[in-house]
Amino acid sequence: VQGHHGSLLVAEIGAVPVLVFAGRCHLYEGYLAQEITFPLRCAYMLGVRTVILTNAAGALNPLMNAGSLMVLTDHINMQGANPLTGPHDPAWGARFPDMSQVYCPVLRAKVHAAATQHGVRLENGVYVGIAGPSLETPAETRMYRALGADAIGMSTVAEAIVAHQMGMRILGISCLTNKNMPDCMDQTTFDEILSNARRASADLGLVLTSLLPTL
Repeated sequence: VQGHHGSLLVAEIGAVPVLVFAGRCHLYEGYLAQEITFPLRCAYMLGVRTVILTNAAGALNPLMNAGSLMVLTDHINMQGANPLTGPHDPAWGARFPDMSQVYCPVLRAKVHAAATQHGVRLENGVYVGIAGPSLETPAETRMYRALGADAIGMSTVAEAIVAHQMGMRILGISCLTNKNMPDCMDQTTFDEILSNARRASADLGLVLTSLLPTL
């Protein structure tokens, strides 16, 4: 997929060892949820216990704007798939994991503190994950908003489920690349999404550079 390089970077930021997965696989490419989350399983086996999940998302909340960043407080799985279906290996965690607090409140507080240092505004909200690749219709946009979603995208949910099952601390951040207003929706192009993602990435880089040494 354009914008997803499919590479693994090994780095050290502020004396903190970091694995960076530059790009991901998606359900709409034909991959299974279990395949999409395989990198998370590998990271866990390498000793990773904290994961920062980033994504490009469309803003559903009318108070949020394209080009801004949203910290995930929760998610809604509308992808029609769950990575925990099928055979269960108890070594990974519970068969039926409790999902009442997936995104770590301590990490959320830390990322807000890091953003404040740089004067970067962070939104808070609920992310709804869909399978894609078609974008949502106006009726679907109204439905997701009525369900309580603030942003929508085609990733992250499966990875968060697997990471939570394994007991990892999770921080989720969405780059809001377009704004979905169901009563006056303009046609959204992939080029527009990429352009807004690049605009938000500068702020995201500043925030993460300050955040990582505190983990």
